[in-house]
Amino acid sequence: MKFSSFSPRTLSLRFFVLFVSLVVTLRADPLTKSLEIDFGRDVASRNLKGLATRSDGRVLAGPVFTDLAGPKLGDILWTIKPRSAGKFLVGTGPDGRVEEVTFSARDNSYTTRTVADVAETQALAVQPLPDGRFLIGTSPTAAVYLAQDGKILARVPLPADSVFDFAAQPDGSVLVATGNPGKIYRLDLAQFAQGGVKEGLAAGDQALAASGVTLFGEIRDRNVRRLLRLADGRIVAGSSPRGNVYAFTPSATSPAKAEPPILLQENRDTEVVDLLPAPDGGFYAALVASPGDAERLMPKRGPVVLLPTDDKDDKEPAKSVFTGRSVVVKFPADGAPETILSRALVSFYRLAQRGDWLLVSAGEQGDVFGYDTGARRTLVFAGSSSAQLSDLVAVDPDRFLALRNNAPGLALLAFGPAATRELESKRLDLGQPGEIGNLRFSRLRGLELSALKLELRTNYGSDELEGWSPWTEMKPRDGAFYAAGARGRYVKLRLTVAGSAADFQLDKPTLFYLPQDRRPVLTDFRILPPNLGIVPAAEPPAPVATSLAQLLFPGPRDAKDEAAEAKRGKNAFLGSQVTPSPGAQVIFWTVSDPDGDALAYTFSIRPENSGAWIDLAVNTRDPFVQFETGALPEGLYLTRLTVAEQAPRPAPQRLSHTFETDALTIDRTPPAITDTSVQRLDGKLIITVSGRDALSLLDGAEFVLNNGTRDAVTHPADGIRDGREEKFIAEFPDAKASGATSVEILLYDEPGNSTSVRLPLK
Repeated sequence: MKFSSFSPRTLSLRFFVLFVSLVVTLRADPLTKSLEIDFGRDVASRNLKGLATRSDGRVLAGPVFTDLAGPKLGDILWTIKPRSAGKFLVGTGPDGRVEEVTFSARDNSYTTRTVADVAETQALAVQPLPDGRFLIGTSPTAAVYLAQDGKILARVPLPADSVFDFAAQPDGSVLVATGNPGKIYRLDLAQFAQGGVKEGLAAGDQALAASGVTLFGEIRDRNVRRLLRLADGRIVAGSSPRGNVYAFTPSATSPAKAEPPILLQENRDTEVVDLLPAPDGGFYAALVASPGDAERLMPKRGPVVLLPTDDKDDKEPAKSVFTGRSVVVKFPADGAPETILSRALVSFYRLAQRGDWLLVSAGEQGDVFGYDTGARRTLVFAGSSSAQLSDLVAVDPDRFLALRNNAPGLALLAFGPAATRELESKRLDLGQPGEIGNLRFSRLRGLELSALKLELRTNYGSDELEGWSPWTEMKPRDGAFYAAGARGRYVKLRLTVAGSAADFQLDKPTLFYLPQDRRPVLTDFRILPPNLGIVPAAEPPAPVATSLAQLLFPGPRDAKDEAAEAKRGKNAFLGSQVTPSPGAQVIFWTVSDPDGDALAYTFSIRPENSGAWIDLAVNTRDPFVQFETGALPEGLYLTRLTVAEQAPRPAPQRLSHTFETDALTIDRTPPAITDTSVQRLDGKLIITVSGRDALSLLDGAEFVLNNGTRDAVTHPADGIRDGREEKFIAEFPDAKASGATSVEILLYDEPGNSTSVRLPLK
């Protein structure tokens, strides 16, 4: 790019504007990059086998998740409760059946038999009793059934839409939670069994009392979703759709009835999905917050099912995308509530306790989460390929059965020894294609490096399924793992731990890689007017202080960092001094390197009709060249700029590129004046000059009268200054030309060469 409209008289104002594109060479970042892999964030629940990940990024021994073989239980599985050793009751829908499941640990299978079939479509709640009988709570009519061995012994309809939960009491009675309205009833089992089967809908309070049903307590929220009896005798209730948590204290005068509830926590658009006692006398509550009334349990195929008591039309389909957030809150026995686990876009379902670990079954991706109460860290366990794990119940201290929905079935979550302990990471983005180096663990606890097997696959595209290389085993090298020749932008890792390992921790590993080297880019090239020299201002020193953010998060330089450094370089160079220097020529450029490499420049010229290049600057770090043109013949010169990467990049890896840049004209010959004229017309002195230049465009003319009056004309007579031959006209009013007897005319070309002539005035 050349500068036009040059005149020595206006240089001081126009020259500095032309440096705005200059960028000083930036310090290069280290070439090797690293990616710290956080297993707690980068591994999905369903990609864990026999391992668990923790929120601090570590890997621990975890449970094995196994889908059990067995017959179909139903389209929707609502709840599972232990009945006796190896036997469980499962409430289903939309056929309103209760299935007894017999679990076989020998071959990880189960058998079923129908033990109850109620008139309502949903058997939402079941409660096994010590004598082998069990209770059933139903919807969309809130009825309580007493059943045994496939027979219905008693039924009582309640004045509500749904029965959501039962809570057995020490005196042998059972509390019943209902929805729409949100009430808690006390059920006297002996009186209820004697009352027999009451068909139809609920009768009045007297009829309920005759069946052993009395009101224990009520809330203003629509539904009582969950009940829990604490060791001190209080009854905790969780509601929806507000999601409040209440505590009821039995009345001292009438234990069958509660005092008005105390509000332990207030929420909005929330559902309390489960309550679990804590060892310290407090309890845990799992809450799901969602915008509006969102159905969370849906069949993958088959009939549409609505979450009960949401006051919706029976034909309205359930929503398929959950957009809410779930939390687990710890309610201490003598303290304020504390949120210990939180997940967005995931719905929680059930809580269970195993030692110091709290287990949480979830939906949407079939996740199983946890919380380590000792380390106060969240956990991710092996999960299901099903979309929802709607309930969780202990078989023994180390094994738990999970209800699967979408598709429905049973699964086993087993802690302890495992034949396979494996995980697969999510897609990891390196930011740009690169060569993979070592993967190094910062620390291994409880096992040796030889107990690990690491595999890697890479991809240049972001598709989850297409374009991936085969799995390649990473071999041990220098206390780390390495796969020769692995390249790509996206990486997946598969980690296998020897089955004999039982109690261990793997700290977060670091993956080292060399990003693909990209060629420098020429973004600006400038040829300054000739006969000017510059004294460059000093480059600003590098900052002596390092911020904490730079120390903690040392990522590659991004575009904002480069722009900031470039701006500082421009501002410094704009302070350079400009001095007249006959025969001098300055050329400068802006080159950016996407990888922040250190660069060196070689600038060369050659005459248009010659093949011999003349190097004017060789391997310079300066983004400009200043040279004398006196020894160069006049004419048109071709130019080129060769940019080469420098250390610290190793010599075999350095890239270079030669850019063809703008042509340079060396012109020391002034233009020739071909014609002049002087005339007086209408009270004006009109002076005309015409000229021609051999190499350059004409820039303007200056007219100086010998009475001290002068005028510079840069606009030619034909209206466009675009030729090597132009005419310039100056007009002086007679008042300004009074007394002048001659005029000196100076004609300039763009390089600043000038010729002059003196004319007498008439």
